[in-house]
Amino acid sequence: MYRLKNTKPIQISIVYDNNSFNEKLEKDWGFSCFIKGLEKSILFDTGTNGRILLSNMKKLGILPEDIDLVFLSHDHRDHTGGLDALLEQNHKIEVWLPEFFSSSFKNVIRKRGTSVTEVDSFQKICRGAYTTGVIPGWIKEQSLILDTDKGIIVITGCSHPRITNIITKAKDLIKKDIHLVFGGFHLAAFYENEINEIIDHFRKSGVKKAGPCHCSGDEARRLFAEEYKDDFIEIGVGKEIKV
Repeated sequence: MYRLKNTKPIQISIVYDNNSFNEKLEKDWGFSCFIKGLEKSILFDTGTNGRILLSNMKKLGILPEDIDLVFLSHDHRDHTGGLDALLEQNHKIEVWLPEFFSSSFKNVIRKRGTSVTEVDSFQKICRGAYTTGVIPGWIKEQSLILDTDKGIIVITGCSHPRITNIITKAKDLIKKDIHLVFGGFHLAAFYENEINEIIDHFRKSGVKKAGPCHCSGDEARRLFAEEYKDDFIEIGVGKEIKV
């Protein structure tokens, strides 16, 4: 598959997380990040609380009208809770969500005059951005892939289908080296040996940089930091990543 390269620098801002990076922003259970520099500006997930989402966005200089598209990974409130407050400010945003979201959830969005794209399989969102499609698991989920000159970036909501499966899927879909994987890895209840096996999978898959946050757990963050050293990305609300 031929893909046009993205020529603009990409900047990713962590708008919502339960880990702190910038103390001026409010941390809370949930996850959201804002991506600019692509053909479309994307907000990945919306955290739990609309007030906190909008407040953190404002402190980071992100306006609701700056967002072209919201990408929802799965239908848990800590990833969808801020959407309604955001759409009150800008109903022209496109919302991309997995097709299994409830009809009532989708109808509330459509009643605002907001377009909804229901995702089932892998597809292009805009130049340089793709959805993995719905990945099966005990809770189904979609992840976001950014295709950059440095390799692909994989952003995960909670990794309910297992982070190792998501990495394998992303690499199968876009056959390039993986520059960075970050987001919720859902490893908080895992034992140290299990986390080390997952880190080994990261290494064998050629993942250059890793940034576990949200539901990844402190132990996983510590072990990833020990293994990845300078290539460990400390993710918390207010963190900015430039690619």
